[in-house]
Amino acid sequence: MSQPSRSAPVLKGTRILSLCLNLPGPAALMRCRQMGARCVKLEPPGPLGAPTGTSGDPMGQYNPAAYSLLHEGVRVGVADLKTSRGQAALHRELAKTDVLLTSFRPSALSKLGLDWKPLHRLYPGLSQVAIVGAPGLRAEEPGHDLTYLAEHDLVSGLNLPPTLYADMGGSLAASEAVLKAVLLQKNTGKGRYLEVALSEAAAYLALPRVWGLTRPGAAIGGGHAGYRVYPCQDGRVAVAALEPHFARALCSAAGLVFGGAATMMQPASHNAIAAFMLGQSRQALDQLALAQDIPLLTLPA
Repeated sequence: MSQPSRSAPVLKGTRILSLCLNLPGPAALMRCRQMGARCVKLEPPGPLGAPTGTSGDPMGQYNPAAYSLLHEGVRVGVADLKTSRGQAALHRELAKTDVLLTSFRPSALSKLGLDWKPLHRLYPGLSQVAIVGAPGLRAEEPGHDLTYLAEHDLVSGLNLPPTLYADMGGSLAASEAVLKAVLLQKNTGKGRYLEVALSEAAAYLALPRVWGLTRPGAAIGGGHAGYRVYPCQDGRVAVAALEPHFARALCSAAGLVFGGAATMMQPASHNAIAAFMLGQSRQALDQLALAQDIPLLTLPA
């Protein structure tokens, strides 16, 4: 599993406490840690009867490798927030925290004594970034990454999306909200409550589709012959020769005369480039990309 890229330590000196489980919150915490924040997480106890040390975060049970990567450099503690002892541990941490990261429904936050107004009275300098499924009145609705993507027309046929776009997009929005909260704290000395909705992250990712950029037949929806996935001799090739200078190089390699963007939208260009790609091996195409400065990536079949 590859390591995420390092970020500038812009959150150095900021202390973040996370109560989040599964993916969006821990991914946001990972990003904040990469930006230099000191990160602490409180998890519930592991399942009854599980070995000592078993994570109370479901991710730690169904994908330990991902859990380990997400929590690298994070101090993880255990606290049952439904007990007085757990609440005491929580408030010891809150007293020295700059930003609290949560991912509960509002009703669950209320049961745990984490409503924003009383929390703000207790800790005026504390900010809270609350990750929810959907915004406002919809925050109590059940949902998950797949339903938020489906809501915004990002699910094709019966196929599952290749990754968890809403969760990961939401994690980026949450880490952005942490940055915003820290800036506001520095300017005003007061904490802020910021809500991040996974459904809104999906809506943001869907904007190119809403704008028509990726509709079938549009330039980056399969209409441009230089922006497609083609079969080749021993696999596939993803070609992204959209700009004129890239398209010209692609046409030259395929034996076509480049006559501008209109050329690339013609069925004859699609057929010619498809035939060229089918006659090439992945190795030959990789070499062509380097020699002719063509943006493409070969893939197994």
